[in-house]
Amino acid sequence: MKNKLRTLIEQPGIHAAPAVYDCIGAMVAEQAGFDYLFSSGFGIAATQLGKPDFGYLTANEMIDAAKRIAHSVSIPLIADMDTGYGNPLNVIRTVEDIVQTDVAGIILEDQVWPKKCGHFEGKKIITVDEQVEKIKAAVYARGDSGLVIVGRTDARAIEGLNGAIKRGERYLTAGADVLFIEAPQSREELITVAKHFQGVPLFANIIEGGKTPNLTLSELEEMGYKLVAYALSGLFSATQAMIECFNTLKTDGSTQHINQNLSFEDFKTIIQMNKHTALEKRFGLTKKTD
Repeated sequence: MKNKLRTLIEQPGIHAAPAVYDCIGAMVAEQAGFDYLFSSGFGIAATQLGKPDFGYLTANEMIDAAKRIAHSVSIPLIADMDTGYGNPLNVIRTVEDIVQTDVAGIILEDQVWPKKCGHFEGKKIITVDEQVEKIKAAVYARGDSGLVIVGRTDARAIEGLNGAIKRGERYLTAGADVLFIEAPQSREELITVAKHFQGVPLFANIIEGGKTPNLTLSELEEMGYKLVAYALSGLFSATQAMIECFNTLKTDGSTQHINQNLSFEDFKTIIQMNKHTALEKRFGLTKKTD
């Protein structure tokens, strides 16, 4: 998987993917034809804990979620690993644990722990020198595994765009494979970043209603971006569908009139029911009939 992701990044053109928070989302994305995926710390916190992305998730919770998601599909996963959960030594342990999984890449950010969603207010960042050492530690810990390291900076909100760009330069020098400057606040800022880092694999994060404008892929590709994550699109869509379903059930006392196109048979296809039925038969768990 790690080599698959590196090959994808080296290919020409832009590559977009949704961020998911569970295995169903990952399998749906793969079946929709996406070449790779992201895991969403925001989505995992919301769905597993019912809490905002305020650093409530532990390292083990994030690693376990990423491990399950990556194992459920045959396309590469870039996993949100927040700040690496401590100093460079903690980053080493985090990366060593990740390397043993099917996860193909990780995102490491420079916020103070506990962190916040990159599109929330009130973020704080560590010094650039501290983050440089954490990226170097991640490079050291990945060894020859091929794990892709996405260096993320949240400095735009604190130090301005120029400060974020300067940090980006340092993070690339420290060994980051992809640069992620979080939450540029206009088309012009996105262009400025891309022009400064020509030839560098750049990452853009699109959140509907967030700080970064929701441009088309062709616009971002023309600027020079390589990877684009749609961080909360799936979570928002699934939540809206549940709101409509449950409100209708409460109001009507029935689900007969819910606008739901997905059938029971469709869902069995998504979760590859046939594969598991075949395993039952293979190991004698189903009764043979004449």
